[in-house]
Amino acid sequence: MNLLLAQCTPQNQALSGDELNNWLAQVPGWLPDPEAKLIGRRFEFDNFYQVMAFVNAVAEIAHAQDHHPEMMVSYAVCTVSFSTHSAQGLSANDFICAAQVSALPEASAA
Repeated sequence: MNLLLAQCTPQNQALSGDELNNWLAQVPGWLPDPEAKLIGRRFEFDNFYQVMAFVNAVAEIAHAQDHHPEMMVSYAVCTVSFSTHSAQGLSANDFICAAQVSALPEASAA
């Protein structure tokens, strides 16, 4: 599956351990947090303007995919985390969005 072209769909079942490892290999830089049942990545920037441009670009993906991350925003850092609440864990949707966020031109400034 090409994650950059994929569309999120309703997910009710979390990925298993082996599946999870296969999906993680497709999104370098994203780290799992098994306790919180999420994947996250920290993006660093030179200034607040770059952070906000990135946040707005992430919002566009979230809106288009109808799959919304948790974000922590500060002056030069944005941490993005994905989890599928309906699956009570990680689903393909989290990896689709993670790949698309990583591919943003704004992410290359990080």
